[in-house]
Amino acid sequence: MVDTLAGKVAIVTGSGRGIGRGVAMMMAEEGAKVVVVDPGVNVDGSGFDQSVADLVTNEIKDAGGEAVACTESVATMTGGERIVQTAMDNFGRLDIVVTCAGILRDRMVFNMTEQEWDDVIAVHLKGTFTVVKHACILFRQQRSGRVITFSSQSGLVGNSGQANYGAAKSGIAGFTKVVAKDMGRYGATANSIAPRAQTRMIGSIPDSASEIRARSGVASLGDGEHLEPDGIAPFVCYLSSDWASNVNGQTFLVFGNTVSLMSQPRPSNAIYNSGGHWSMEELAPQARGPLTSGIYNPAPAAQPQ
Repeated sequence: MVDTLAGKVAIVTGSGRGIGRGVAMMMAEEGAKVVVVDPGVNVDGSGFDQSVADLVTNEIKDAGGEAVACTESVATMTGGERIVQTAMDNFGRLDIVVTCAGILRDRMVFNMTEQEWDDVIAVHLKGTFTVVKHACILFRQQRSGRVITFSSQSGLVGNSGQANYGAAKSGIAGFTKVVAKDMGRYGATANSIAPRAQTRMIGSIPDSASEIRARSGVASLGDGEHLEPDGIAPFVCYLSSDWASNVNGQTFLVFGNTVSLMSQPRPSNAIYNSGGHWSMEELAPQARGPLTSGIYNPAPAAQPQ
C-alpha cells in the first residue's frame, strides 16, 4: 500500500540513524510529512551533530517527500514542547508521534553511577513523556492521534548490566498503557513496540556483556535473522494508520519477519487463606509449594568450585 499516511504529520525522535531513520523514511514514502528529530549524539548521549537530522531530511525531500529537521533534545520539557511546535510551525498540524530516541550506558548495577542512571532515564523515559505530553494536548483537542513508543525486551524480560535502560523501557511500556487509557476517549491510541534489530546501540555492547547475558538465558542477535533496522518501520506505519484504530494499549515484539502481540500481565498461580490474613507458619509451606515451586530463576547462583 502507498499513501496510507497521506495528509498526516509525524514526529519521529531519534530518526537520524537506525530504527528511527527507517521509520521516518517509510512514513514519508507513505505520504506523511515528517519532523526528523535527532541532535546527532553518540551512543552514550555525548556530542552534537546537526548534519545527522539534515541528511535524513534531505533524503526524504530528494525522494519527493516533505520533512523538516529538528535537533532539540527530548530530555527536557522545553525540548519536547519545541519538537511539537516544530510540527505545528512547519506543517500546521500533528497526527503521529514515534519515540525512538535512546542512548546506552550499560554497567552492572553495583558499578552504575547516579549520572549513568539519570542520563538514560532522562532520554528514554522522560524523553518519551516530554514529547507525548505536549502532543496529547493537541490530540485531545482534535479528537485523534497516534502514539507509538519504544520499549525493549530488556524492560519486559530483563538484561544483565542494563538496570538504567531496563527500568526506562519497562517504564515506557507502563506509561504507554496509561496514555492509552487517558487518550482513548478522545479518539487517540497509544501502543508500544519492543524491537530487535542490528543497530549501533547493539553493536556498542561489549563481548563480555553479551557473554554474561547469554549465561543468563538472553539470546544474542543472530547473523541469519535478517534483523535490519528498517524492518521495524512497516509495523510502526501500520499502527500509525487508520487501519489500526482498534489497537490501543498494546505492546508488540517486532523483529525480522515476525510481529508478536505480547500478553498483558496477569496472575498465574495463587494461594488463598479462608481464615483471613496469613501467618508465617501458614504462608511459608504454601508459598514454597503451590505458589513458587518450579518457577524459573533467570540468574541462579554459581556452583562452588
